[in-house]
Amino acid sequence: MVTADPALSPAIARRLIGVVPVNMQLDAPWPPIQAARESSRKAGRDDSPSLMFAWCAAQAMRKHPAFCSSIREDGKIAVPVDFNLGVAVALSDGQQTTAVIPGANLLDWRSFSTAYACAVASARAGTTEPAAASLILTCLGATGIEIATPIVVPPAVGNLVIGRAHVRMIASDGIVQPVEVVTMCLTFDHRVVNGAGAAGFLHDVKLGIANFVLPA
Repeated sequence: MVTADPALSPAIARRLIGVVPVNMQLDAPWPPIQAARESSRKAGRDDSPSLMFAWCAAQAMRKHPAFCSSIREDGKIAVPVDFNLGVAVALSDGQQTTAVIPGANLLDWRSFSTAYACAVASARAGTTEPAAASLILTCLGATGIEIATPIVVPPAVGNLVIGRAHVRMIASDGIVQPVEVVTMCLTFDHRVVNGAGAAGFLHDVKLGIANFVLPA
């Protein structure tokens, strides 16, 4: 009989003890991100939609200190001056790791773009230095999945997932029309964030996506 390691390591499973997970979902219009993607290509750059999504999340985190927090091993909540942002990265062997952008709140667009690329490359190469992130982002669009409910693993206080862009019929000013959207699925630890705070954060991420213009 062949044995294999569990997909969720015992160390991670132990961190889940005590977590009070809550999930909420919200659609965000995707055409602004697609337009920015085209602008990036025309400018000779390769700024990905995942990068743009990460930027929108980081900007929303600035307004919501609870999502900049982390849960210490003793269960107490730490609220640092600067926060780290995590990005889930799939590896070739089917495993997953987390790329961490340190001090994400300190970075302008170009610095954030560079830090994002370096963090993802290091994670894929297996050279990532251990670091805690307040929020983990997961992008599943490439897999064709539209909606997924993530888990949240301390010290992170939340995990935000987006899937493949898809069309929804949306009512606006009394007119129902098709709009391409992504569904954002946020799981957060209720010990740190209440429902109103999580809804406000998710709303601000949506606004960032809906109004996204590629920074100069």
